[in-house]
Amino acid sequence: MTNPSVPAARRPFGLRDKVGYMFGDFGNDFTFLLSSGFMMKFYTDVMAIPAAVVGLLMMAARFLDAFTDVTMGQIVDRSSPTPAGKFRPWLLRMCGPVAVASFLIYQSGFAGRSYAFRLVWMTVTYVLWGSVFYTAVNIPYGSMASAISPEPKDRSALSVWRTIGSTLASMVIGVGTPMFAYVTVAGRTVLSGPRMTVIAGVFSLLAVVCYLICYRLVEERVPVPRNNTRLDIGRMLRSLLSNRALLGILAAAVLLLLAQLGMQGMAAYVFPNFYGSASAQSLSSFTGSLAVLLICAPFAVRLSDRFGKKELAAVSMLAGGLVYLLCLAAHPDNAYLYVAFYTAAFVGAGFFNVVIWAMITDVIDDAELRNGVREDGTIYAVYSFARKIGQALSSGMVGGLLTMIGYSDATAFDPAVTEGIFRLSCLVPMIGFLAVAAVLWLLYPLDRDTVRANAVELARRRQH
Repeated sequence: MTNPSVPAARRPFGLRDKVGYMFGDFGNDFTFLLSSGFMMKFYTDVMAIPAAVVGLLMMAARFLDAFTDVTMGQIVDRSSPTPAGKFRPWLLRMCGPVAVASFLIYQSGFAGRSYAFRLVWMTVTYVLWGSVFYTAVNIPYGSMASAISPEPKDRSALSVWRTIGSTLASMVIGVGTPMFAYVTVAGRTVLSGPRMTVIAGVFSLLAVVCYLICYRLVEERVPVPRNNTRLDIGRMLRSLLSNRALLGILAAAVLLLLAQLGMQGMAAYVFPNFYGSASAQSLSSFTGSLAVLLICAPFAVRLSDRFGKKELAAVSMLAGGLVYLLCLAAHPDNAYLYVAFYTAAFVGAGFFNVVIWAMITDVIDDAELRNGVREDGTIYAVYSFARKIGQALSSGMVGGLLTMIGYSDATAFDPAVTEGIFRLSCLVPMIGFLAVAAVLWLLYPLDRDTVRANAVELARRRQH
């Protein structure tokens, strides 16, 4: 039976769309993961800017995104569909600017300039990358999932393949960057500024290639008309604030980013400073990513279809938190035993990361049923802003906590400081993972049966 919501001229949803959508997140994460994993390390150790200052900038820039994300969501919702679709054209328009801005962040040649120059350069390039250009490509890309297929199972598959893309990017960045970016100086493992500049340039070029592949392979099938309703900020805010499903996923997203980016941010310190091993940092990224590809991605759709996406995510996050509790108690002196704990916890977070993008499309569907208006761009923009708040708070949190334990370029290898680094590397993700599990279970309302009922009702409405 032909689905009336899928135009006859469009080819059926299939592997081409999944692979294409995967490359979109691959492109996103070439700049996003480089920023979240290495920007603070670069500016503290190469550019000699205090961790608290870097963290404050990253936090302040994300609050700026409260305006740029929602503005971009409104631009997308109010744009007219083109023969290439409503969302795809933005990939072509913005892939170049986001790549250039990311490359400019890591200019080690300016390390000898004045402190004021380095601070201004960091601020301008970071804001241009994250608050302007990344927003302009990521909001349409994320919103596009609901237009590729109307079927919940297809959207779950897109979520899985998107996670595969981000995991592959994590492997390339997390494994490759420490191998090439660190050098040994006087018996200590330190970050090389010139090497980071080269790495950033290579990753920017690869990001553009990935965006172009995504544009080429993906096709939009669900018509998303231009939103011509009068913009009423008060109505929009009331609608968003009364949407329990949206509030639940926003809270979970902020806590997830606090936990996971805090975990990855601390990895840049716990491995070289506490364990003295850049190779173990590379291995942790490799094993964590491999576990997501071999365990989470193959089983996430099947498990979420049987038990529900909410149910799967809550249980897996609880398990991840308990792993870090065990790691804190065991206090492993061996770097590779710590890698084992890191990898096990990464699997716990991995299941939620695999299905979270499909959960956003569930929230969009639920909002359409409640309000009678399709607002893919606006809802995804609000969600994206929440993710950036989590990213910013994690950066500010990591920078603040490092400052609190006395970390600086002069005390980076002091035993009391490195012990504090180890404890933070366990406590930050442990508390975050457990908090995510609680929010999903107690606040987020879209369980398996509700999602299925919403899909049936929307299909009925589209037939009429």
